[in-house]
Amino acid sequence: MSARLKERADEVAKLITAENGKPLKWARAEVARGISTFRWAAEETRRWSGQLQRLDTDEVFGPVLVLSRVESDEAGLAAINDSAFGLQAGVFTRRLDLAFKAHKELEVGGVIVGDVPSFRADQMPYGGVKGSGVGREGLASAMEDYTEPRVMVLTGLEL
Repeated sequence: MSARLKERADEVAKLITAENGKPLKWARAEVARGISTFRWAAEETRRWSGQLQRLDTDEVFGPVLVLSRVESDEAGLAAINDSAFGLQAGVFTRRLDLAFKAHKELEVGGVIVGDVPSFRADQMPYGGVKGSGVGREGLASAMEDYTEPRVMVLTGLEL
């Protein structure tokens, strides 16, 4: 996209000027910024891994609060929110709407759908809330916890 926009930069700048009356000088600057933005976006996608991670490498087990025979989905979810702990919740359902509802409403560090709430892999953000602690473990999460992104811009300075 960046390369194609660069090829047509003059044409696009004139189009911007024709559409909104922006001076051609500023329209060219806008196109240059667009070229740069698409180039940097492409570069970022090479580094960005998103949240897709393999989690089938290790597994540990921990304490579990078991609820059975609840009157309704809401009652079951409320009983888990009333808990003093919030490490993980296991939700056994085939209903995708209930899985997403549990993820949205439960105050826990993680929701495991279709399995016991003891799944853990070091690649995933793992940890609890309330009496189960604060923060997240896992390699990437720990790196984020111990760093603070900062920016410094130097313009017009003579060094």
